[in-house]
Amino acid sequence: MRQDVIYICIPAHNEERTIGVLLWKIRNVMGDFGRDYELLVFDDSSTDRTADVLARYEPVLPLTVVRGSARVGYEGAVEALVREAVNRASYPKRDVVVVLQGDFTESPDDLVSLVKVIEGGADVAASAAQRNGRRPRGVRLLRWALPVLLQQLYRAAPVSDPVSGFRAYRAIVLRKALEKAGNRLLHGVGWAANVELLYAVAPHARRIEEVPVKLRYDIRVRQSRFRLLATARHLVALMRHSRSGQPEQTRE
Repeated sequence: MRQDVIYICIPAHNEERTIGVLLWKIRNVMGDFGRDYELLVFDDSSTDRTADVLARYEPVLPLTVVRGSARVGYEGAVEALVREAVNRASYPKRDVVVVLQGDFTESPDDLVSLVKVIEGGADVAASAAQRNGRRPRGVRLLRWALPVLLQQLYRAAPVSDPVSGFRAYRAIVLRKALEKAGNRLLHGVGWAANVELLYAVAPHARRIEEVPVKLRYDIRVRQSRFRLLATARHLVALMRHSRSGQPEQTRE
């Protein structure tokens, strides 16, 4: 009898130093968890050896590598992965889609806690970052300003960390959000896309719960791609356009 499938989606751009270790860590975590899973990685036009690393793991893991013809950015990679996962989900009311970064900022160990919340009846399990060492200054400033920037979102989806992309979704809520959005779901750039995705699925989710996780900025081996001013600008635009009912089209 078929078990529910967990689709683990990882956007990647120039992650050669971490992506292989991350995939193997996920394999160990999911092996202990005892659930069926598939790994979906979007290689966003990497210019390092990310493609070579992924090619070595494809024969030994339930791994599918998705590639586009041009660089699409974090938001484009997340949308492509979500669409791929939803298309593969045979039982969208039971299958789970998880989005995870490729740089070890988010720990694969927390996958189990997120999925268990979905199995317990929630439609969205959102990570809530706990303090674990010093966070980058831009991250601290943005999290301080979020309640002001995102008042409307907090009413629709009252989570403490809406910019975090580390979440688990019941596939059916993503399917409904994609059907409503049409050709394009995410317009915001970077972390703003995480907020936009939460805002899009919130009307279709009966229960949204939080799971405490510890983010590790100290073990990342590349520079952060987070940009405070650009993210804040896109968040303001997202809220403005959500009130008018028109999608945000601003690009970097």
